[in-house]
Amino acid sequence: MIHELRGKPSNRKLPAEWEQRAIAILSDPVYRDFGPTFAAEQLAEKHQLPVSRETLRGWMGKAGLWKSGRRRVQEVHEWHQRRSRCGELAQWDTSDHDWLEGRGERIYLISMIDDATSRLFARFARHDSSQENMRLLWSYLEKCGRPLAFYTDKAGMFQVAVKTKRDQEREGRDRPEMPPTQIARALRELGVAWIPAHSPQAKGRIERQFLTAQDRLVKGMRVAQVRTLEQANAYLEKKYLPWWNRKLVVAPANAEDAHRPLGQEHDLAAILSHIEMREVTNDYTVRYQGKLDQIDRRDVCVGLRKAKVQVQERLDGTIHMRFQGQYLRIRRCAEPVKPVVPRV
Repeated sequence: MIHELRGKPSNRKLPAEWEQRAIAILSDPVYRDFGPTFAAEQLAEKHQLPVSRETLRGWMGKAGLWKSGRRRVQEVHEWHQRRSRCGELAQWDTSDHDWLEGRGERIYLISMIDDATSRLFARFARHDSSQENMRLLWSYLEKCGRPLAFYTDKAGMFQVAVKTKRDQEREGRDRPEMPPTQIARALRELGVAWIPAHSPQAKGRIERQFLTAQDRLVKGMRVAQVRTLEQANAYLEKKYLPWWNRKLVVAPANAEDAHRPLGQEHDLAAILSHIEMREVTNDYTVRYQGKLDQIDRRDVCVGLRKAKVQVQERLDGTIHMRFQGQYLRIRRCAEPVKPVVPRV
């Protein structure tokens, strides 16, 4: 038996002008290095041209816009078993990739990804500093609660480095007890464990997330003509994160959420501060960062003079002081005017 459509084009074949239009759109420099999957999504969303990725793969290959090929496996690492519950472990890291491809200032992507579900929480920042990481941590805690543990690298914001002389090695020696960093102290006060990773491969889930972002997120922001930090965060929150959490999140083995709620004892403004101890002078003033603050007379008490007070520099820039569990009322002292010595 011979089918009547033998030698004829399929009834489901897309019009030739669709192929011409798709190739013309994808030939624009803004779509350079797009793969068939992401390109098909862009054609449907922005140009109302619904084409399957396999059909588009053939068109792009024929036009020289895509070349399929197998990637070489450079190194094989042992598979990491996911945690069973959401909130048991969150991986936390920063990428300093050229996210805006030279269109704007240098920005950093700070990310937290749940180990059990791959749910992603992220924001762009101008600096990979303790303050910016604390801001993301604050947002995460308010939205999700306190996870059981964070898994990070051994960067200086998480662990104080042990100083050794140039001709000495620390291999085989016990690590001396070092004071905690500001983030390490904050995690302790929150009751969240910190687990250090011994290699980038150990935190592979968040490293692979960065590879996906460096491809899809960068291309998406290029098409959207993102040029500023504010625009980058808007695209991240409205486009990329919803796509990720809709497409790439998996169901945990155990549906119970391990996140714990914040309690009344968890004052995030105080915990997520830069905290140092300072001595009160005889006139009940405290010097911090080159500035002088006067303690209010109403808070002067026995034992305050020459005592150590806790100085909190909060994320909003305000300074707060605490002594024996109570906050002190303070006011900034005017800087003394230096006398002008006349020239002879």
